[in-house]
Amino acid sequence: MTSARRQLIDANATPFYHVINRCVRRAFLCGEDKLTGRSYEHRRGWIVDKIKALSAIFCIDICAYAVMNNHYHLVLKIDLDKAKSLSQKDIISRWCQITKGHAVATKYMNGDALIDGEMMLLDNLLAEWHERLSSISWFMRCLNEEIARKANREDECKGAFWEGRFKSQALLDEQALLACMMYVDLNPIRAGIADSLQSSDFTSIQERINSLSPQDNAFPSVNTLAQSANKRPQTTHQSLAKFDGSTHLNQQMDIPFHFADYLELIDWTGRAIRLDKKGYIDNQQPKLLNELGIAPDAWLTSAKEFRRQYSGISGRWDSMCEFKKQHNSGKWCKGKVSSQALHP
Repeated sequence: MTSARRQLIDANATPFYHVINRCVRRAFLCGEDKLTGRSYEHRRGWIVDKIKALSAIFCIDICAYAVMNNHYHLVLKIDLDKAKSLSQKDIISRWCQITKGHAVATKYMNGDALIDGEMMLLDNLLAEWHERLSSISWFMRCLNEEIARKANREDECKGAFWEGRFKSQALLDEQALLACMMYVDLNPIRAGIADSLQSSDFTSIQERINSLSPQDNAFPSVNTLAQSANKRPQTTHQSLAKFDGSTHLNQQMDIPFHFADYLELIDWTGRAIRLDKKGYIDNQQPKLLNELGIAPDAWLTSAKEFRRQYSGISGRWDSMCEFKKQHNSGKWCKGKVSSQALHP
């Protein structure tokens, strides 16, 4: 039995969430259908373009993404500070980029006088739209509906395109966020369809690296990239959430790590989970594992099995139990014993 969204998504508990959606039909979401020889690669661009467009409208930042053949992963952050700063005109302007809005909102934007009944209606609409602009459920609804319509139109068919509503995981602390982002960014390498971070197409890590690396130097070393990240820590594409540089999670900050440290760890992790890759055994533990007190073996297990280790929430055991208690959920917390080293 599925859980209500209000039991799984609570921006006051944590602003960070991992969301996943999978295609229902044998026809691919992306990739190439080997049976028919038809390519669907262009649909990856649909998804990436749409999540960036929606992020600019919603008060929701993209921390990580990976678009695979029949599913996609996102790590999202609800920006409550941005939501609180929106004026009435901001709310209307943003919402009308998604829907047709309402005649009374158009009248207000044109500067026309509103009668009392229209003002009451407008106030109700503003409250509703304001809430939706920081809602992951509405973000995902807008994303999935458009992709489904375009794919059905292209395939000349009707019916469900997605196997069901999206799955979500609340990321309650910095270790959970780090493990989940790396799990998402390493999807192509773990699946064996890419052999490096730079060749992991349609992932946030590739986009971040490309923003640091000149186009004529397609495969610089991780050390070179890390040095570039240290010199230009905020040059990552503006459509992606920035790295804050702290190691403590709170509501106001962006991603609480230095990007150079994240690069070091993801390169080390990618080599470790690909046993056929030269140099995968490395006795030097990355800086972030030391700072967060994470055991290397537990980290590598999490990088490969994050989705199986946790259900709707991820974090320290006491944090998960408290989250469940606050949301009156009778379900037990799912987390493997091996993950306890990840969350001391």
